[in-house]
Amino acid sequence: MWAYPRVMTTSDSHVGRSTRLPHVDVAGTRWPLYKLEALMVGVVTLLGAIAVLGSLEPAVLIASAVAVTVWWGRRIHLRRSV
Repeated sequence: MWAYPRVMTTSDSHVGRSTRLPHVDVAGTRWPLYKLEALMVGVVTLLGAIAVLGSLEPAVLIASAVAVTVWWGRRIHLRRSV
């Protein structure tokens, strides 16, 4: 007697991603524009915070918080506008 059913079920459904979001080709890979914007804002914030605070630890925390906020904010904004 089998402890498990003999019939195996699988799912072949594929959920496609939206290709209407603006993207940039970076080294042959499509990057959504919001990710690059967030990274650039994070780098600029990091450099500014280092210049103002003179300490790396709070500058990294501030820059990462700003980058994550821009990342999610732009992502949500672009998904709603598409």
